[in-house]
Amino acid sequence: MEGKRILRVETRRKDLRFPFPENFNQRIEGAKLTRMGRRAKYLVGELSTGEALIMHLGMTGRFTVSGARHGKFHHAAGEDEKHDHVVFEMQGGARVVFNDARRFGFMDLWTSEALQTYPPFAEMGPEPISNEFSGAYLVEAFKGKKTPVKSALLDQSVVAGLGNIYVCEALFRSGISPVKLAGAIRKDRLETLSVEVRKVIEEAIVAGGSSISDFRQSDGELGYFQHSFQVYDREGEACVVCAKPVKRLVQSGRSTFYCASCQRA
Repeated sequence: MEGKRILRVETRRKDLRFPFPENFNQRIEGAKLTRMGRRAKYLVGELSTGEALIMHLGMTGRFTVSGARHGKFHHAAGEDEKHDHVVFEMQGGARVVFNDARRFGFMDLWTSEALQTYPPFAEMGPEPISNEFSGAYLVEAFKGKKTPVKSALLDQSVVAGLGNIYVCEALFRSGISPVKLAGAIRKDRLETLSVEVRKVIEEAIVAGGSSISDFRQSDGELGYFQHSFQVYDREGEACVVCAKPVKRLVQSGRSTFYCASCQRA
């Protein structure tokens, strides 16, 4: 999409998670998408009109290009075209389709020059693979926090874009218990944690992400990081380090997978 004009947009319903912005189709048809970027879990396409097309996948959303190949998911995934809600016809012939079975994703428009004021972005913490994210940063961010470290890492005001899978994996690699209070973790352990968060994200990017139930890359290929999970979704299976069973608990409505033997810090 980057560098190409959006020739036509077809929205097949009035809303996704939220209603589409007023005159959504008319505001982006004919515009050139000058740059495709990202902030946390949001895709940000800057347009020649001075607006930015902000897109979020939600839980089950995905973008694919027509003619893409399909593969095997970690869990079964539907292929029902009735969930193709938005179609972008691009200059050059590409047809980009947004499919979202549960409709938790959404699209919005915002002034490009004022992206930092977009409400979800305004209070976000640093990106986990940025120079701003470090052990020293976590020391300050966690100071006095009496919430579990797992919940603290999922707080977008602490660090932007970290998801449940990668937090579970990073905590395991760091040897830190997910129930440990964030403000009680030693500085050296937080330095280790910051390094492991970065490693997990970078490895997942190289692997193309994690295809659990719906995610696939834009060419239709699946990610492969799910084959490298050490604790996530492995409840009852042997820990890859100590062979004791991986446990599961629920924190803030999300499943946490961990090894009680290896994660003691």
